[in-house]
Amino acid sequence: MMPLVYFVRHGQTAWNAEARLQGQSDVDINEVGKQQAAANGRFLATLIPDASAFDFVASPMRRTRQTMEIVRTEMGLDPKAYRTDDRLRELSFGDWQGYTMAELEVGDPGANARRMKDKWGFVPPGEGAESYRMLTQRIAPWLAEVRTDMVCVTHGGVIRAIFRIAGGLDDEEASTMDTPQDTILRFENGRLEWLKPTSRNTA
Repeated sequence: MMPLVYFVRHGQTAWNAEARLQGQSDVDINEVGKQQAAANGRFLATLIPDASAFDFVASPMRRTRQTMEIVRTEMGLDPKAYRTDDRLRELSFGDWQGYTMAELEVGDPGANARRMKDKWGFVPPGEGAESYRMLTQRIAPWLAEVRTDMVCVTHGGVIRAIFRIAGGLDDEEASTMDTPQDTILRFENGRLEWLKPTSRNTA
């Protein structure tokens, strides 16, 4: 039987709110993000009555670690008792990190059109920049190694890669799908399903 994995995207950051390309820039979650993480933690507590058999793993970036520690606190667990995996980092936007697409267009007219022509395969300029396709190539081996039930706190790009690898989405669908920060993604028996907290299960 395949393990059960709950994926949580990190809580909102100021850059998320401003639609800035975040990538591998290390940005903290904001107050909205803290509330989202807390609600997801309370929801997970209802989904996982006994967390002792679950592995807890996060991307090593600050926003994911902050989210994980809030989630674990709300679950009544030691906030620091989890591990990180470097493969779960967000894709790098290279020289574009920290900019909105509108700002990039000022200095490089047509940048967005070039990206949207093949969003999945597009590699931004700059050292270390990645495409979603390149991200998928490092996420696929990680996913294949999962052997135990897990809570994973990661990034929007990683969740898109999961849907491309395991959800049957094509490149265009995966690159444009929404990856909400107030909803939990359940991966069970090869099926991906979004689960949204409600006032009943987060009070």
